[in-house]
Amino acid sequence: MPPQTQGILLMIGACSIWGLSPIYYKLLLHVPPLELLAHRTFWSLIVFAGLLAVQGRLRELRGAVGRPRAALITAVAALMITANWFLFILSVQIGQVRETSLGYYTFPLVAVLLGVVVLRERLSALQWVAVGLATLAVAQLTWGLGAAPWIALVLATTFGIYGIVKKRLSVGPVVSVTGEVLLLAPFALGWLAVLELQDKAIFGDDLYTSGLLVFSGLLTALPLVLFSAAAQRVNMTTLGVLQYLNPTLQFLCAVVIFKEPLTPFHLIAFGLIWAALAIYSVAGFAQDRARRRSVMTSSAEPPL
Repeated sequence: MPPQTQGILLMIGACSIWGLSPIYYKLLLHVPPLELLAHRTFWSLIVFAGLLAVQGRLRELRGAVGRPRAALITAVAALMITANWFLFILSVQIGQVRETSLGYYTFPLVAVLLGVVVLRERLSALQWVAVGLATLAVAQLTWGLGAAPWIALVLATTFGIYGIVKKRLSVGPVVSVTGEVLLLAPFALGWLAVLELQDKAIFGDDLYTSGLLVFSGLLTALPLVLFSAAAQRVNMTTLGVLQYLNPTLQFLCAVVIFKEPLTPFHLIAFGLIWAALAIYSVAGFAQDRARRRSVMTSSAEPPL
């Protein structure tokens, strides 16, 4: 099987797990979101650290937490991802998977804007059109519902900041996430200990719930491992397009499985976002094609 095909299948696997994960979290509605977050953090550390140990790569954690600057960057990333995780879990529990879908659809466009503001990147005309359509979607949804879609906006923004911060680290995604959950683990264990002392802990009450909580570590780790393997085999433009499978599956979970209502304002917002993402993808493919032509042209030039 060609590496490109392998990469596409691996990315589909990763996005399918992410996109269908609301079904898993719906099974744990009886677990308070902070306790569920703490378990996700702790068991993720066990899985990630175990994976690095098997691969003989635990020493690479020094690149994420071994130096003051790297540790600070990792801490900021950890803060962003734990906020993102918590809001996602809470959204599932309060019946707002529709909003999480909108947030992860909006994320690429928010990331583009953060790139302009923070990294001083320049956008093409098509990219500005896409950002404009996304802004219009949020504006009309805010006007129609009388409140901003804060869940979607916070999810997209925290994940966007997380992506920018991660660019400052030289280690790979699995090592960096291991460093993040390593820094978060003391807080997670502290909270679980408090719950245990107050006799409020859910873990251990029954085998079914305890097993699902332990499974949260694998559910967090597996798609990231698949994504990392996919990134080594396909270009970033293809990865960017395939990642829309994640919010699409979340959208289907919200509407088809969980029967969350869709107002006309939501339909308009999703329509505008989908149009924006189509334009954004076209612009991305155009830039990628131009970049390839430039590389081919430069490589074809005879040496002086």
